[in-house]
Amino acid sequence: MFDGKDWFAWHSPYADDDSPLARWLRLVQQHIAAWFDERPGKPVSVVSMCAGQGHDVLDVLASRPDATRADVTLIESDPRNVAAARAKAVTENLETVTVMQADAGDLASYRQAVPADLVIMAGVLGNISAADAHATINALPQLCAADATVIWTRTRRAPDRTPRIRTWLTDAGFAERVFHAPDGVLFSVGVHRFAGTPQPLATNGEIFTFIA
Repeated sequence: MFDGKDWFAWHSPYADDDSPLARWLRLVQQHIAAWFDERPGKPVSVVSMCAGQGHDVLDVLASRPDATRADVTLIESDPRNVAAARAKAVTENLETVTVMQADAGDLASYRQAVPADLVIMAGVLGNISAADAHATINALPQLCAADATVIWTRTRRAPDRTPRIRTWLTDAGFAERVFHAPDGVLFSVGVHRFAGTPQPLATNGEIFTFIA
C-alpha cells in the first residue's frame, strides 16, 4: 500500500480554508452530515476506506450530539495517520469509532466492519488503476447493507474517468443521488444509493493497490 508518497503531509492543505483540498473536504462533510440528518435516532454503521486522518467523518461526528449511535470503522495503512485519527477520536470522546491500521485494498480488512450503511471512498478512486477502480466498485455490494449510501470522490484531471465510474456504479446496482463537479477545481464528489442486494463478504481477496 505504501508508494513513497507522504500521506501524512498530504493533509497539510486542509489548514488553508481556500485550498481545493479544504473545499473538497467541506463538501464531503456536508454530505456525511446530511446523511446522518436523514436518519435521525437510528443506529447506523459507517466504514471509510483509506481514511487518512479521518477529518471527513470525525469532524462531523464531533459536532453531533448523537454521535454514539454511529458504529464507525476507519481503515488506514499509514501509521502516522492512524495515530492522528485515534488521537482525534479520543479527544472528541468518540467511543464508537474504531481506527484500524490495515490495507483497505484487502477485503479481509472489512470483516468486522460490514455490512455498512455508509461507505466513504474519499481519495481512493483517483489513486488506483482504472481496472482496480472497476473491481472496487464491483465489490461494494459485499460492503454495503441494504439501501446503503456510498460517498466517493475522484479528480477530473485528464483522462477524466468520472463518467466511467458513474456507469460502473449503475451497473453494480447503485442509483446516483448527486454528482458535484465544481467550476474552477478538478475534484468531484458523488453520492450513490445502493439499490441492489447485499452480497456476503469474500473471506479474502485484493480489490485495489494504491499507485498515487
